[in-house]
Amino acid sequence: MAKRIALVEDEPAIRQNYADALSKRGYEVAAYTGTEDSLKAFRKRLPDLAIIDIGLGDDIEGGFEVCRVLRGMSATIPIIFLTARDSDFDAISGLRLGADDYLTKDVSIQQILARVAALFRRLDALQQEYGRDQLHIVDDLAIDKNCMTVTWKGRPIDLTLTEFWIVHSLARIPGHVKSRDQLMKDADIFVDDGTVTSHVKRVRRKFEDVDATFDRIDTVYGMGYRWKI
Repeated sequence: MAKRIALVEDEPAIRQNYADALSKRGYEVAAYTGTEDSLKAFRKRLPDLAIIDIGLGDDIEGGFEVCRVLRGMSATIPIIFLTARDSDFDAISGLRLGADDYLTKDVSIQQILARVAALFRRLDALQQEYGRDQLHIVDDLAIDKNCMTVTWKGRPIDLTLTEFWIVHSLARIPGHVKSRDQLMKDADIFVDDGTVTSHVKRVRRKFEDVDATFDRIDTVYGMGYRWKI
C-alpha cells in the first residue's frame, strides 16, 4: 500500500509541483491549503508523513499550529517543515514543536524526496525489528523498538521519530561518544550541526520533565555526545 503524505501548502503552483513530484515516486498525496482543512482531515485520518509550510494564507504561523496539533495526535508521524522562512528562530521553533526536519524552499525537489525517503526508511527499520531484540535496557532506560517507546524509571518519554533514533543511537553503546555525523547516520537524517544540537536539547528537556535530576546525555565538546554510564 502506498504511503500517504499530507502536503500543507497555500501556494497553488508550489503545492502542485511538490504533489506531482511525490506522486511520481509512488506516494499517495493529500494536499491542503491551510490550518482548518488540514486539521479537519487529520482528525478523520492520519497521514503517514506530513510536509508543512509555516505561513498559510493570512495565518503567518499556521503551520506551527498544524504541527503542534498533529504531534499531539501522534508522537511518531514524521513531520517536515518546508518553508521560505530561513531564520534560526523559526527552525528552532519548528523542532521544539516536534518536527523531524526543517527545510527551506530553496532546496531541490531531489533533496526533499531524499528526506522523505529517509524518514520512511526509519519507520520500516522499526517494523523489520519486530520480534527480535526489540527491548534494550540500560539501567533506568528502556527502549522498545517494536512499539517505538522509551521509558525512564518506568515513566514514558514521548519522543518523535528522530528523537527516538537519537536516544537509541546514544544508548546502544553507553559511554561511547557519537559525533554529530554519526548521529545523523544512525538516525538517517541529513541536517546541519545546529539542527542535531536542537534535537539533543529537546530530548534532554523531555527526560528532565519527568526527572529533574536526569543527566545521562553528556556533551563531549569538540567530539559529540554520549550516554553516560
